[in-house]
Amino acid sequence: MAIRDVDPDASPPEIRTVSGEILFVSAERRAELERFRRDNGIPRRSRPDVWGDLLEPFLDTEFTAERRAATQARLDQAGLGPDEVADIRHKVAPLMRAYNTVQEDWHHLGLADLLDAAIADWIPQDQQIKPGECAAFCAWAMKIADLGSRNRP
Repeated sequence: MAIRDVDPDASPPEIRTVSGEILFVSAERRAELERFRRDNGIPRRSRPDVWGDLLEPFLDTEFTAERRAATQARLDQAGLGPDEVADIRHKVAPLMRAYNTVQEDWHHLGLADLLDAAIADWIPQDQQIKPGECAAFCAWAMKIADLGSRNRP
């Protein structure tokens, strides 16, 4: 597995591979990941949290008009217009509503949460990602997470 870059400050910390896969590291190992990155000359790269913005409406908090506008502005910068955002949210809505009914997160939902929800066996069956579709779903989600990288060095 060839590592493209690392973001120890992401939540949770991330490793991105050349093939586009995103791997998560426990926040408890953040310093170790930074040392590994530095010792091996792996680029450090922060990027916008595209999924954090896409999943904001599913938090247990109010999504005000001002927050909606600010969130859409960030998603526009990542290359996702309002119609695409609506389509993506529609696709993940049943899964994320079921997930956050249990998690009751009011602070942040991101790619790690989406992927966790995609494989959670406690999600009601009619809202689960079908086992045969899970790999494609995860690849789709990781591709979207990488959109914010296009406009950054």
